[in-house]
Amino acid sequence: MSTLSEVNSPTSTDEPITTSEVKTTFSSEEIHKLLPHRYPFLLVDKIIDYVPGKKAVGIKNVTINEPQFTGHFPGRPLMPGVLIVEAMAQVGGIVMTQLPELEGGLFVFAGIDKVRFRRQVVPGDQLVLTVELLWIKQRRFGKMQARAEVDGQLAAEGELMFSLIN
Repeated sequence: MSTLSEVNSPTSTDEPITTSEVKTTFSSEEIHKLLPHRYPFLLVDKIIDYVPGKKAVGIKNVTINEPQFTGHFPGRPLMPGVLIVEAMAQVGGIVMTQLPELEGGLFVFAGIDKVRFRRQVVPGDQLVLTVELLWIKQRRFGKMQARAEVDGQLAAEGELMFSLIN
């Protein structure tokens, strides 16, 4: 798994990284280097804002050709709530995998609290996923506040807990 410093490294090894060179956005190719998820389960298209150790804002473009829409629901496609939560978690994974003290290993759900769904998400929507780190304990557990919005309207929110496994 790549680290933020590897993704942010200049092409020449002679040049030191300055704070002004820290990435604040990630393309889909860069996300592939940071997360283990792949099609059809990679649910983040890009990161549009990243603050190391604090938060990330990602984009998920919801399209009709995604496999879940063949059965959820025929004639009225709705993005399943569990996939909205997973998309938020993947954005949180960008934050967690970049923490220097937590490099390596795999982050998995340890808990999901206070999750509420506020509006339906349908093909054609663009989910804006904002995840902020609340705390880290014992260098193994993290808790984040997550929000998913469509056109400025809250679609889902909740607290996500992660555990680092080796």
